[in-house]
Amino acid sequence: MIRCIAVDDEPLALRQIETYISKVPYLDKVALCSSASEATKLLQNESVDLMFVDINMPDISGMDFVKSLDNPPMVIFTTAYSEYAVEGFRVDAVDYLLKPFGFEDFQKSAAKAKKLFDQQNAVSAIAAQADDALFFKTDYKVVRVPMDKILLVEGMSEYLKIHIDGEKDPVIVLLSMKKLQERLPSDKFMRIHKSYIIALSKIREVSKGRVIMTGGFTVPIGDMYKDEFNAYLDSKFLGR
Repeated sequence: MIRCIAVDDEPLALRQIETYISKVPYLDKVALCSSASEATKLLQNESVDLMFVDINMPDISGMDFVKSLDNPPMVIFTTAYSEYAVEGFRVDAVDYLLKPFGFEDFQKSAAKAKKLFDQQNAVSAIAAQADDALFFKTDYKVVRVPMDKILLVEGMSEYLKIHIDGEKDPVIVLLSMKKLQERLPSDKFMRIHKSYIIALSKIREVSKGRVIMTGGFTVPIGDMYKDEFNAYLDSKFLGR
């Protein structure tokens, strides 16, 4: 399923897109946003694959909103003004819908997004199966990260820092902690704090409510994660 949101300051336009989304079996509506600021807040906590964005909005234009995102999802622009079409494609929009548009045009744009979505997922899935790696989109490029090289994941607002064993600089991606945690094998990685996921094989020492990782990185153990982490330690403990 393609998780999508619609961003438009006109309630009627939002309801129309909501209706069209419900008719396309591979689209999953996450939310309807009446402003760019509302959409920005939502993207900090939700994983979104596709946005239908109106260009003409009062607080910030849809074009400026998309440009402000470091790692935006796929975008289909909607507007009543055809002169924005060229600029829309310059920001790598999947398509452009000129208002008023019907379901047939909407369906064609959604099909373009699905084709791109399937292509991206196929490449990542094949690569991950081949060598147990994940691919992350960062700084306008796709970076391959072997899972056995991940030291820990650090959350910082809407971004994640993926610290790589032996590498000085982390990989920084716009992604939710929850979504990445779902992709990491639970027998190899554990969330021990609201802002940290660690690789269990990279633990060097546990002391005074902290975990010291390979390379000396120190991670606090959050109160709500203590029981699960202590249960893991007990299952591995060989002496008293």
